[in-house]
Amino acid sequence: MGLFVLSDLQKLARENSLQGIFFTKSAETVLNESIEKQASVKKFDIFLSHAFADAEIVLGIKLKLESYGKSVYVDWVDDPQLNRSEVNVATAKHIKERMHYCSALFYATTESSFVSKWMPWETGYFDGIKNKVAILPVTEEQTLTYKGQEYLGLYPYAVEGHTELNPDDDLLIVYTKDKSAYYFEEWLKK
Repeated sequence: MGLFVLSDLQKLARENSLQGIFFTKSAETVLNESIEKQASVKKFDIFLSHAFADAEIVLGIKLKLESYGKSVYVDWVDDPQLNRSEVNVATAKHIKERMHYCSALFYATTESSFVSKWMPWETGYFDGIKNKVAILPVTEEQTLTYKGQEYLGLYPYAVEGHTELNPDDDLLIVYTKDKSAYYFEEWLKK
């Protein structure tokens, strides 16, 4: 069981670009091209709250979560009409509406996330409407646990791992207090 490692996510994004799956396009281009694919999806498993500056990391996270069979909403991929340089009430309203069509919110922690103005708002709003928020820690090196800082420590966190009942790696949600772990689908029902 382990957290999501920054270099692994970046490698996944780069390998998919270099293997011809996405040719040699930038992470932003790859994400933007998935708009057509995601346009038909009305509901998503995960709303990915992230810092826009982390495009390559976001691609790696999106690919990793999709490898576990999860659909992932990324605002500037799935709603490219939203102009991030002109955020207004209409933008916030649209994001709120989108959240109603997502089962959970994952807060991707990176160095950039701590300066985001949107991420705390998204987290608070989603927690209020669905109470299904998990932190997705992106770490410099592999570790088994996440402590969290400030209010982020209130939420469980996502890891890749397995349980005694299922030896295959999957997406797990771990609670810091008692170290209990649930597969994503189990956690949604909890």
